[in-house]
Amino acid sequence: MTTGTEQLRRRHTALVVRTLRRLGPTSRAELAVATGLSKPTIGVIVAGLEADGTVGLDPTGDGRTGEDRVPVRGRPGRPVALRPGRHLGLGLDLNVDYVTAVVLDLTGEVVLSESRPVATDRVEALLATTRELRDRYGADRFVGVTAAVPALVHGDDRTVAWAPNLTLSGPELADALAGVLPDSDVRVVNDANCAAYAEVHHGVARGVDHALYVTGTVGIGVGIVAGGVLVQGATGFAGEAGHVAVGDPTALCGCGRRGCWEASVGLHAVLRSLGMEELGTPTATGEAVAARAAHDAAAQEVLARVGRDLGLGLATLTSVLDPEVVVLGGYFVPLGDLVLDHARAALDARLDPPTRRRPELRLSTLGLGAAALGAAEQALAGVLLG
Repeated sequence: MTTGTEQLRRRHTALVVRTLRRLGPTSRAELAVATGLSKPTIGVIVAGLEADGTVGLDPTGDGRTGEDRVPVRGRPGRPVALRPGRHLGLGLDLNVDYVTAVVLDLTGEVVLSESRPVATDRVEALLATTRELRDRYGADRFVGVTAAVPALVHGDDRTVAWAPNLTLSGPELADALAGVLPDSDVRVVNDANCAAYAEVHHGVARGVDHALYVTGTVGIGVGIVAGGVLVQGATGFAGEAGHVAVGDPTALCGCGRRGCWEASVGLHAVLRSLGMEELGTPTATGEAVAARAAHDAAAQEVLARVGRDLGLGLATLTSVLDPEVVVLGGYFVPLGDLVLDHARAALDARLDPPTRRRPELRLSTLGLGAAALGAAEQALAGVLLG
């Protein structure tokens, strides 16, 4: 059982780690000013972090200068810094047709990012990747592992409630990952939530307090950031917008119902309309669709319809959530303005009152690694948040 004193120590330690990540090499005196903790408390925390190899003396000895320096009286001591690669977070993205892995260290640097197409045995492919990375880096370096999945996941961040595009349920994935990395904090989180988390920490929504992320894969999900915090709702199911009734009411969805937003703007819906085959990844497929639309008027009209249906759904979300920025990922990225121009027009036509500011639509720059990168950030949460 964790005592109140132990909880306070962990929160203070996490605060110091976050501050070092944000500021870079920093002296103990500067850490005391930046965190509001006493110098003796900083001394104890830094000594503990040095002992377990989390921090070390800045090898340059220079620290920060100019505007970046935290003002302190007297000459600050030699700066300490987080040791790159000492503690790692593993983020995994299990999707219908690919798996992605991202390894992130405490400094925020991406150590590894790779995607692999899969057709069958998706969970086994994810576990095989996890075992490879465990053997490559060492199990003891991974403080956490988080798997992003296109599914409804309960608030315990372990139990899959509904995965219409995957054969996945309950805590089976979390239990399997715990078998590979038994000493790591294991989580399973909705993929749109993970991607939204990545966008506000590393992507085009960095510094934005109110943002939405829309996945652009076989499934359509939404990650919601409000006040800089990820919104998951009462049971963890917030953002499951792919199955709201927007778009063609006759279109059959993978969930078995008709009229879902996903059935109109998801990747498979576009491919069916164009009579095209899916390629290895959503990005590659989107590039092929864009190449066809460059000279095919019928393809352009399909994408115009997708853009209008996308804009209608975003208008509904905007009316309820009032985001500043909407980030579009997956196959939407290579399509660009072929879809976005029509989505913007539909948004403008539907927002009420007409004077309301339309949220800025931005294309993700994080590629297929967005959800896995956000998952890796969440895998480090135990250290960064206490």
